[in-house]
Amino acid sequence: MKLFQRIFFAAVLAGLAAGLVMSALQQWKVVPLILAAEVYENAEPAHEHEHAAASTDAAAPVAAHEHDENAWAPQDGFERTAYTVLADVLGCLGFALVLVAASVVFKIEITVANGVVWGLCGWIVFHLAPAFSLPPELPGMPAADLAARQTWWWGTAIATAAAFLLVAKWRNSAAIAIAAALILVPHIIGAPAQPEEASAVPAHLATAFAASALTVSAVFWLLVGPLIGFFNELLSRADAPAARSVPA
Repeated sequence: MKLFQRIFFAAVLAGLAAGLVMSALQQWKVVPLILAAEVYENAEPAHEHEHAAASTDAAAPVAAHEHDENAWAPQDGFERTAYTVLADVLGCLGFALVLVAASVVFKIEITVANGVVWGLCGWIVFHLAPAFSLPPELPGMPAADLAARQTWWWGTAIATAAAFLLVAKWRNSAAIAIAAALILVPHIIGAPAQPEEASAVPAHLATAFAASALTVSAVFWLLVGPLIGFFNELLSRADAPAARSVPA
């Protein structure tokens, strides 16, 4: 099996295995919090209409929480769970492929021994660093413009990833100084500010969701790194007998 095929299959197998574990944890720890928040989100329009009747200035908050009633959504129960698990696993596959792509481009092999470090870096880049200034949000919580949040999130992830790669490739004081600046700059600029309005979701629910989401994502990353190394080594050993059997 060629090198890139082996790495690709290692990423797919690792992403599937770690993704299924993460999906199970999501259903256990995260989804119940989302469902609880949706109760407040669905009750919010009635509250807003009452507020609009009492004040002529209530039009803006009502518009901010408009929902498209014709938008498709999976039915609650099995259908919603199935789509959620599918989305989780596909996302995990994507993250695993990003990890091996970085490994190939920057010529730093992922092994079972260093897989935890790779996974920890992935978690910090895609979850912890953005969440430091823009924590995960539940339905019904006020949020800044989506495009602005996505732009800031990607900028933070790219800057943090570049910082780690700088330190990994050039372990000197200049690289460390530039890496520190790259990590800090997005947070100095600041994430898009949330609108100044009361959240329909209780604070304790939002805090529990942020903590659970970060914990579950950490489990995924700490699994996927070593699994990529394991499957890569396993496929490499499987190729060795086949290569020796080919006549010169």
